[in-house]
Amino acid sequence: MVVRRMSSFPDELLEHVLAFLSSHRDRNSVSLVCKSWFRIEAGSRQRVFIGNCYAVSPAILIRRFPRIKSVALKGKPHFADFNMVPPGWGADVHPWLVAMAEAYPWLEELRLKRMVITDESLELLARSFPNFKVLVLTSCDGFSTDGLAAIAAHCRHITELDLQESDIDDRGGHWLSCFPDSCTSLVSLNFACLNSEVNFEALERLVARCTSLRSLKLNRLVPLELLHRLLVRAPHLEDLGTGAYLHEPRTEQYSKLKVALQNCKGLQSLSGFWEVAPGYLPLVESVCSNLTSLNLSYATIQSAELTNLLGHCHKLQRLWVLDYIEDKGLEVVASTCKDLQELRVFPLDPYGQGAVTEEGLVTISKGCPKLTSVLYFCCQMTNAALITVARNSPLLTCFRLCIIDPTSPDHLTKQPLDEGFGTIVQYCKSLRRLSMAGLLTDKVFQVIGTYGKCLEMLSVAFAGQSDFGMQCVLSGCTNLRKLEIRDSPFGDLALLAGSEKYESMRSLWMSSCSVTVHGCKELAAKMRNLNVEVIHDRDQFEDISTMTQPVDGLYVYRSVAGHRKDTPHFIYTM
Repeated sequence: MVVRRMSSFPDELLEHVLAFLSSHRDRNSVSLVCKSWFRIEAGSRQRVFIGNCYAVSPAILIRRFPRIKSVALKGKPHFADFNMVPPGWGADVHPWLVAMAEAYPWLEELRLKRMVITDESLELLARSFPNFKVLVLTSCDGFSTDGLAAIAAHCRHITELDLQESDIDDRGGHWLSCFPDSCTSLVSLNFACLNSEVNFEALERLVARCTSLRSLKLNRLVPLELLHRLLVRAPHLEDLGTGAYLHEPRTEQYSKLKVALQNCKGLQSLSGFWEVAPGYLPLVESVCSNLTSLNLSYATIQSAELTNLLGHCHKLQRLWVLDYIEDKGLEVVASTCKDLQELRVFPLDPYGQGAVTEEGLVTISKGCPKLTSVLYFCCQMTNAALITVARNSPLLTCFRLCIIDPTSPDHLTKQPLDEGFGTIVQYCKSLRRLSMAGLLTDKVFQVIGTYGKCLEMLSVAFAGQSDFGMQCVLSGCTNLRKLEIRDSPFGDLALLAGSEKYESMRSLWMSSCSVTVHGCKELAAKMRNLNVEVIHDRDQFEDISTMTQPVDGLYVYRSVAGHRKDTPHFIYTM
């Protein structure tokens, strides 16, 4: 009775109601109510997120959603960030752009992550969508600054250009001069990942014209003596990324920059400072009181100087920093930043000894009651510390711990870290993402399977004893969407235990485990909707069907588009 009444709503009214739903998951749920709602939701949806570019084809997307204006698309697996995906793996965006150019000429936004996009693709994008506004390329590769020049020249209404952590062939800073004088629409510009000098005069003119500019992230070669000129022309900035400043400032430079920074009354986020002379730090202190986000993950600032800086950041909610901060610096954060929600501590040297310990993390958990997300690289950990963190920070939704020696036990008791990680999962009821490190047995996977009901993404390395551990996770974690495993003993039994589970997941990645070709074939034969891709060096085995030793890597994902058509020579589709 209720469903009949709802489905009798006029289409226009239901479309109006659906416009208030911003969550992709909510809209997906709405589309399942009935055929009428499915049709109306599909016809009114303007934004789509695709977590795996091979899970669906451009043709299927266009047939399902004919009025899309914004596309977010992910390509290579997450472990590509750690150089674990071979070059030439795939994820070329060009076929998508060709299809969308014909079907969605009104497209306004494209957000890509770990995709390959060439200059040819950027040229096609720039000339095919006259109202294009937003281009975000996160960890993408395959293109050069020539492609950026095409975007600058032809995307006349662009509001956001973000090149976050992308690998770009930098052929010089001429591309900035390609923005026409009529371009006044930029709200956000990020070219921090570029390596060469830019045309500063062109940049200055662009910043001056774009009066709505709120976010500007510069590369390390924009000189400090010129930074104040940009700030004078953009006093409304809320997010600033600076360059590298190695020389002590002259008095005149210092005074001009100080005045310009202080005039940026709305500045809330600060990043950059790859290298900075100590004399510049008091300049930063002058704006710290209003900062809610501080990213110093490239800043080689010594502990004492960093500690003094952080002592002024009372409103900070997000902090990214190198382990230069040491445990003493984290004590200052804990006593100063009571609103801190996200902490990331990166290693200066991933192969070194590490400069922070479990004590720094425990201190943060005691002093920052609003903490929800942690990424922490440390040199040692204990079960007692993890238990304390779990009890102090029950709001955690993301907990990623990396120990420099990934197989190390509790450094005091020499026991596995099962109890500590198990307590994290038990106490943090809303935990959605977990990455574990250290000596771990099947016991912790039993706990994860029992209590990790909200867990969506699990990353495991150098852990576990047998297939039983992975079986516990796959049978117990009902909301699991991504599972990443490397250098662990899990084999065919574990792989096949989750055969039906994989259809509701986005992907499974396994590398340097104990999975064999036979297990992969059995999974592919049993679950026809899965793409089971084996990654192996063809130079060692031309025909892997006769191979008995474990495969190098395995990528499993559900696809409504069938097998991909661009598999490189080192990928075998079962």
